[in-house]
Amino acid sequence: MSYVTRLPNLRTILKLPARLTLHLFAATSARDTDFTAKLIDVYPNGWAYNVINGGIIRARYRKSLFKPELLTPGEVNEYIINLEAVSQLFRKGHRIRIDITSSNFPEYDRNMNTGNPIGEDAQGIIARQTIFHDSRYASYIDLPVISSAF
Repeated sequence: MSYVTRLPNLRTILKLPARLTLHLFAATSARDTDFTAKLIDVYPNGWAYNVINGGIIRARYRKSLFKPELLTPGEVNEYIINLEAVSQLFRKGHRIRIDITSSNFPEYDRNMNTGNPIGEDAQGIIARQTIFHDSRYASYIDLPVISSAF
């Protein structure tokens, strides 16, 4: 599963100064799964470079790192994915792209999507993910900007 959203070509230089946070509304067919996000600088020639290689959240820890809670398949939940701190300059004509996936292996360990304790499963199951971006469940990213022109 991969979901990509692209902002329009930038008309001015854009400088991002801080930690970024993705607020993702999603549902899954699994009892546990992962969601990851990347921030990408897309050059006018189409080349794309990872600015932030990913934040990740394991669904069972969406509410608390200390009290894991498995999912109810099909239920919409909010996942807050903290991306790394960044200071990035996006040039005029570039695009900002956000990639959302359900895995970033081998950067992060696999989630077998079963809900069982980590390391117990030898085989995983397929998780069918649905990302929401509508008036009721508006997924978004906090994108603080220092300056939009120099």
